[in-house]
Amino acid sequence: MRRSRAGRRSSRAATAAVCLLALTACADAARPPHEWFPESAGESAAPADGRADGKPGARHAAGASGEDPARAAGPEAYLRWGLDRPLDPPPAPPASRPVRPADSGLPAVTGRVPTRDRVVFLTIDDGWEKDPALIRMAADLGLPFSMFLSHSAAGGDYGYFEELRRLGNSVHGHTVTHPDLTSLPYAAQRRQVCGQQRRVADRFGVRPALFRPPYGMYDAATLRAAASCGVRAMPTWRAEMKASGLEYRSGDRLRPGDIVLAHFRGPEQQGGRTMTDVLAELVREIQRQGFTVARLEDYM
Repeated sequence: MRRSRAGRRSSRAATAAVCLLALTACADAARPPHEWFPESAGESAAPADGRADGKPGARHAAGASGEDPARAAGPEAYLRWGLDRPLDPPPAPPASRPVRPADSGLPAVTGRVPTRDRVVFLTIDDGWEKDPALIRMAADLGLPFSMFLSHSAAGGDYGYFEELRRLGNSVHGHTVTHPDLTSLPYAAQRRQVCGQQRRVADRFGVRPALFRPPYGMYDAATLRAAASCGVRAMPTWRAEMKASGLEYRSGDRLRPGDIVLAHFRGPEQQGGRTMTDVLAELVREIQRQGFTVARLEDYM
């Protein structure tokens, strides 16, 4: 999965242009999606569907009875997940976000946010596993994370992700079918990127300003395609949580501003470990290293 020499140069140039960002998602939320995602000639709009049958997803787990899981969380709910103390609240968000698009208008690309705050950012990709226990865990711990969903993985039941979004977690696009974008020409890349960005906006009612390319693979065409449908930043990652533990792209510890990757995966993909088993271990490791978890959208 190699990028062309020109693509790598463009990617490095875009990465080097990372600086301050002020997103406009809230102001844009009232605009109709067709204004957010202008279509190229001959490009059809993606259908706005929730479940695979087009119906909104059902309520899940902690929310199935109508009980709000956030309100149901007690003061020592963290004990349920094997933590010895609550997750510390993050500091107040910065007055201006430290990541912004390049001067060229292309999205910023980074795996680490420039900050001195003792925070890291949790991002969860794809959407294959829809573990009801994660809704309770997120509410109990006040755990913030950003979801990057592919339609091929998440589309069977977007209602599950709506439950997580109601707890304050944001939803962004991760393409329609999860291809290596660098293997596709520009037009096909744009259909993959903009198609899912549009679907997320239609389904959740908020314009997604972030996008993550599958496998972290992108080239100059990816950046242009993403910019064309309103993407302001493409977060990659510096650490990845797997069933075997936390793996780093460099070094052997977390650093302030690190973006951490996890996946919506079940026991069959994680050696018998549930999603909440793996994430609880991640939270304990974040605490052990003296960090807490903040919202990526407050910094990017």
